[in-house]
Amino acid sequence: MDKPHSSRKQEERQELRQARAFATLFSFIGVVLQLQTVGAITLSHTDALKIGKRIWQNECDGTIAGLTSWNEGENFASLGIGHFIWYPKGQRVLAQHTAEMNQLRQFLSDTVDLQTEFLIARLQSSLPKMLAEAVPPDRAKVQQQFERLASTPRGCYALVDYVNFKGEGVLHTERYRGQGWGLLQVLEGMHGASGDDAVNEFARSAKAVLIRRVQNAPTERNESRWLSGWIRRVNSYSGG
Repeated sequence: MDKPHSSRKQEERQELRQARAFATLFSFIGVVLQLQTVGAITLSHTDALKIGKRIWQNECDGTIAGLTSWNEGENFASLGIGHFIWYPKGQRVLAQHTAEMNQLRQFLSDTVDLQTEFLIARLQSSLPKMLAEAVPPDRAKVQQQFERLASTPRGCYALVDYVNFKGEGVLHTERYRGQGWGLLQVLEGMHGASGDDAVNEFARSAKAVLIRRVQNAPTERNESRWLSGWIRRVNSYSGG
């Protein structure tokens, strides 16, 4: 007596799974079609190196000693101009003034151009993630704002530094009260169309996003202690 009812339920569940699969597929196809018009970020070696050195200044105060750090309470080292996170297998910490540490720092100092290429590649790969996360009506705007900035060396610096600084903004675990603070959220806050004021508008949007993060953060985290430093960093995008 129960078999027809059970069979119908199974069919309904199967139809629901198929509908969800098709919705996901169509969403993915939409993102891919949008990305077909995205060109590669092109910078001269000189402009790319300038960006790398500015990020080195932001992350490490431009010092060779700052190219390596292992903060108390963290189970990873931060290495290179972007303070890239490195999880070592044995959790071995090198003493600050050993020959090995000095060699590592010299190697990182000698490869600033390669590290900058990595940062630019990371930026390029962030766009598909952001478009996939953005709601469909906002995807064209996010891409437009990204391209406005990517069309100039100063705009590229702002994009590369911010995504290294605060991430793409696509992880749902990086939210306070449902609101993120990554590159996606900054681009969503922009509305201009001309390239002339793109960097200044990006800086204004970034400041608003970071202030909102501090306001939304749990009180016990006391994130307001970092805000002035974050704002100074963002001001460097527009020369302020």
